[in-house]
Amino acid sequence: MNKKIRISTILKMKSEKQKITALTAYDYTFAYLLDESGVDLILVGDSCGNVCAGYETTLPVTMDEMLYHIKSVRRGVQHALLVGDMPFMSYQESIESAVHNAGRFMKEGGVEAVKLEGGEPVCPTIRRLVEIGIPVMGHLGFTPQSVHEFGGYGVRGASEIEAERIRKDALALEEAGAFSIVLEKVPAQLAKTVSESLKIPTIGIGAGVDCDGQVLVTYDLLGLFDKMQFRFARRYADLSGSIRKGVSDYCSDVRAGKFPSKEESY
Repeated sequence: MNKKIRISTILKMKSEKQKITALTAYDYTFAYLLDESGVDLILVGDSCGNVCAGYETTLPVTMDEMLYHIKSVRRGVQHALLVGDMPFMSYQESIESAVHNAGRFMKEGGVEAVKLEGGEPVCPTIRRLVEIGIPVMGHLGFTPQSVHEFGGYGVRGASEIEAERIRKDALALEEAGAFSIVLEKVPAQLAKTVSESLKIPTIGIGAGVDCDGQVLVTYDLLGLFDKMQFRFARRYADLSGSIRKGVSDYCSDVRAGKFPSKEESY
């Protein structure tokens, strides 16, 4: 039986130089499989908007959509730390709205922490959430909710000005009380420098091997979502190919009268 992972576990893994594994889940079945496979942290990401709802960005995802996915995932998780991604405009408008919505994630959804995108501007919100007992994971570098501001999906922190901003933001998030920070699509050397400057762990996605842990969208890892492909998303399986073949074979057998067989009938 896997040991229950808590925030204290994640912090201890950083201090003991144990790598942290994290993946996304959006439904009960995947949550159960990931949890049974020993993943340390499961993120119910607003990437559900891309891979489950077919949105082009994460921006349209609502609180109600996130809560549906979180509740489904919660029922499949017993061991991993469960983190919920706060959707666009659920925390930016005011600290009060952030408290209300993060509280719903914990009270109704059963998450053990929430994730917010952004640097120094969200620090007052993080402080307030932590004060009332809601743990917070930060997110720096490429932040998908700012895709229109960035003008695309490029690497962040390539210039020295932007790199210095990320370094300062990381320290600010730690000071505000975040227990970890996702670093997305930043140069590996910058991610290494940031990771070494913090007492809290960094979780990389397209940020090199020197982060304290790694996270991927499970649909990318398993080759389920092939509309967008990123260089950092190593494919450990090609399930989209297997699914297409399985469905095609099923259709052929039904049309040819080969399914169901006598043994498969009552």
